[in-house]
Amino acid sequence: MSDNNKKLSLTARIVIGMIAGIAVGALLQIFFKGSTIVEDYLTNGLFFIIGQIFIASLQMLVVPLVFVSLVLGTCSLSDPAKLGRLGGKAVGLYLVTTAIAISLAIAAAVIVQPGSGLELETEAVFEAKEAPSLAQVIIDLFPTNPFDAFASGNMLQIIVFALLFGIATALVGGKPGERVKALFEDFNEVIMKLVIILMNLAPYGVFALMAKLFSETEFGAITSLGTYFVLVIGVLLAHALITYPIILKLLSRMNPVMFLRKMREVQIFGFSTASSNATMPITLETVTKRLGVHNSVGSFTVPLGATINMDGTAIMQGVATVFIAQVYLVDLSIADYLMVVLTATLASIGTAGVPGVGMIMLAMVLGQVGLPVEGIGLIIGVDRLLDMTRTAVNVTGDAMVSVIVAKSEGALDEEVFNDANADVKERDVGDKL
Repeated sequence: MSDNNKKLSLTARIVIGMIAGIAVGALLQIFFKGSTIVEDYLTNGLFFIIGQIFIASLQMLVVPLVFVSLVLGTCSLSDPAKLGRLGGKAVGLYLVTTAIAISLAIAAAVIVQPGSGLELETEAVFEAKEAPSLAQVIIDLFPTNPFDAFASGNMLQIIVFALLFGIATALVGGKPGERVKALFEDFNEVIMKLVIILMNLAPYGVFALMAKLFSETEFGAITSLGTYFVLVIGVLLAHALITYPIILKLLSRMNPVMFLRKMREVQIFGFSTASSNATMPITLETVTKRLGVHNSVGSFTVPLGATINMDGTAIMQGVATVFIAQVYLVDLSIADYLMVVLTATLASIGTAGVPGVGMIMLAMVLGQVGLPVEGIGLIIGVDRLLDMTRTAVNVTGDAMVSVIVAKSEGALDEEVFNDANADVKERDVGDKL
């Protein structure tokens, strides 16, 4: 590798890939819109293939990474009761940040009034899937067939089985327990090396994803929903860059600037893939290797956060609810707003394993305050870009909670956290592969 290439960090290369992809996609949209050749061979050909292979490669690692790292972390715990504390702290923090997120969103939407005076036609009729009951969610936590949970990627069931397997390994002890633990340590090293390899291929995958998206994006929809779009983006950025750093500083006394600096790659991955699950390998690698969170904590809080932490989605729901109410000229009371906050916060767990979770949660929220579910059709046109941004917020929240929980449990290596170059040397080795 030449000296010039070494000067460019992985983050810089990913940003260059993202910007280049956006530029290429926008140019194709402007100059070659409707071109069959461009659509067949570039948009739906080369860009689509590279982008999907990149996302599939990330998703390929999610199940083995979560299972192996969580088993390893659990069987390393000297105190099994620590799991209860970890779970209580993590779930509590995720719910609190979600409640704060949607409260900020509602307050901002009430002040700005993005739907005031608009007469928009519904672009699509949205049919909401029925969300499972709380009782069913609790029952579904426990897999009847762990291999089926692995095959379908049911993260909550995988987490539960991994915890039970890890506890059993710890309780077995002796040579059997040591052999199993050593095996999982080896597996974990191999999987993390795969993560590093994929991270160094990321600029090409990000370029393809951005080029395809922006070559197909209808910018007219963004123009007609400009106030709504900008408001959601603004609240998302405020939550990620102001709320999270404040909470991190108050509860852990760690440097929020260093935290955000080390989260840039994860945020770019989240933005590009629009999937917390697909980003999970990168999130866990960053949390454990760059932020200094012990694997026994990070392997639990990161998968849990990717499953139930819905701060970005909650912000969209808060703004969208007020927006739809204003478009349909419905006055919401203080009680209605409180109901929105409560419903969205609790639904973040209740709909965790359901596909299309954001829209399902929004449909639930709208139903609670008597707004037409069809109003979702008004915002579908710009939701893809907003989905990317709120995923970047969600993964930031996952890491922030992981750091706070680790610090409270004495499982945070502050020297690694404060080292700006932590894990960089290992990545340089990965560049040469």
